[in-house]
Amino acid sequence: MARRYDPDRREHIIDAALRVVEAKGIAGLSHRSVAAEADVPLGSTTYHFGSLDELLIAALRRCNENFGQALRESSVLAGASGRGDGAELAEELSRLLGEWFEGGRGATELEYELYLAALRRPALRPVAAEWADGAVELLAGRTDPATARALVALMDGICLQVLLTGGSYDARYAREMLARVADASPRP
Repeated sequence: MARRYDPDRREHIIDAALRVVEAKGIAGLSHRSVAAEADVPLGSTTYHFGSLDELLIAALRRCNENFGQALRESSVLAGASGRGDGAELAEELSRLLGEWFEGGRGATELEYELYLAALRRPALRPVAAEWADGAVELLAGRTDPATARALVALMDGICLQVLLTGGSYDARYAREMLARVADASPRP
């Protein structure tokens, strides 16, 4: 049997891990389940990821990159410097959250399952913190750092409520609450 050369094998394994977690949850994640999903030998998963925590870290980083990229590409946040209108910022953040939920609950649930796995897996905590810190850094270009952190916390809370209650995302509510926080930031 000829050996298949795949320079992107590590990335394919991460993609497969995300599909496994989306379908079966973190409890269903194993090197064996990921190898089967990626259609690679079991040794490939253990070669690229010595532990499940290493694989989960890579998967969580991939999820972080997706939302971080959306924030960086946002017309209101891209190249932002200085404070602007809180309502405009709230509108953009609620729109981004809406787009995230439009991608389907499965993807959002997947991202939060990985994010919240840090509660029980200390190795994931720095990666979970990277997401929050990165989002705060981007938002701090439009408001002060404390308000940016509050906006990130509010977005997390809104997302968790939607996911845990089975409700639907309410853009009007999100926009109003985000504007309240953004508009309460101290002015120079």
